[in-house]
Amino acid sequence: MEYIKKSTNIKTETSVATEQTVKDVIKDIQLNGDEAIHKYEKKFGNNDRTSLRLSEEEIESAIASLTDEQKSLIDNVVERVSNFAKAQLDCLLPLDRDFGDGIRLGHKLIPVETVGTYVPGGRFPLLSSGVMVAAPAKVAGVKRIIACSPANYNGSIHPAIIYGLKQSGVTEIFAIGGAQAIAAMAYGSESVPQVDVISGPGNRFVAEAKRQVFGEVGIDLVAGPSEVVVFADEFSKPDLIAADLLAQAEHDPNARAILIITSKELGENTMLEVEKLLEQFDENSPAHESWNKMGEIIVVDSIQEGIEVCNEFAGEHLHLHLKETEEAVEKIHNYGSLFIGENSSVVFSDKVSGTNHTLPTNRGGRYTGGLWVGSYVKVATFQEITGPGVNTLATHASRQSEMEGLEGHHLSAFKRKAQAEFSK
Repeated sequence: MEYIKKSTNIKTETSVATEQTVKDVIKDIQLNGDEAIHKYEKKFGNNDRTSLRLSEEEIESAIASLTDEQKSLIDNVVERVSNFAKAQLDCLLPLDRDFGDGIRLGHKLIPVETVGTYVPGGRFPLLSSGVMVAAPAKVAGVKRIIACSPANYNGSIHPAIIYGLKQSGVTEIFAIGGAQAIAAMAYGSESVPQVDVISGPGNRFVAEAKRQVFGEVGIDLVAGPSEVVVFADEFSKPDLIAADLLAQAEHDPNARAILIITSKELGENTMLEVEKLLEQFDENSPAHESWNKMGEIIVVDSIQEGIEVCNEFAGEHLHLHLKETEEAVEKIHNYGSLFIGENSSVVFSDKVSGTNHTLPTNRGGRYTGGLWVGSYVKVATFQEITGPGVNTLATHASRQSEMEGLEGHHLSAFKRKAQAEFSK
């Protein structure tokens, strides 16, 4: 393995300062509710709105500013994301089965009641982000879906984001960003309802806030800046690879764009292509800093070595620019989402294909997948023990409880055993 280009500044740990700032925000909002939310909105977002919640009139006015073409594009995203979520939900089945005479066990699929979705404001209005987090919740059957997003568009939220949220089933939209939005949804305030699950991507303050409130509420996952790993061979096209690397690099200065390739010559050609394409990017694009400090090109000796490196990176997006993909698909197990073949652009998933773009980063693909309809469904078990099943289980449970020295457990099981024998 050889590096043609190596990153110079990878920082994945949360800074002490960020952790403390978020902790202070959360505590203040717990104690002071809306007053504290307004304070941090003014401090961090220059938001001096009197109402945190968007009124129906404000929502209708924003939607009315969109063209039919804009609404049609967003409707297509909602439809495709919803259809994929429905297909996923169809794979989840309730269970109700006998596991012995008189021993009925199973599980139910129960949607959580209230979900809070977070939609980043960021440098660009990411029109699919709200749909990605909200539409699967609606498909899951969540009764109440609220959304928070920074008020960085003329003192409100971008109209296209508002429309996407409404079309995805969100009923309450709040102009709140950052850690204060996460704290508000986790603990509730005079204006913001407390939720059961918080989902959606965000900056380091949002990610840290989700980490800190986990347990008080559920979360989808803690995700950092975007990552793409492109795995290519000697048959790949440097111009396509370069475009795919930069598509993710432009998300954030700390985004990671990594190429793993079996040909040193093509790796070097790709680096030249990236540099040539960057000349066409706006000078303020995050892609410049991202590629300069975080971009990597790694030459591997074989497809097998490349597979091992991909599994080690566990990248958020893994794009296979390989002539033959079968072996890699079979043997690579660590990633957030897999893109098979050079034409399966990550951008398609970012925008409209239907799979979710809220995915694990920082090697999280080793232990979890991304946000999906199942993130909003509880798989809750049940049991009903009757007749012979009572005696079967009570005999075992009472003996085991005696061995463990648990008198209450023994008593509870023994009384059932005695009752079952009496009723014979």
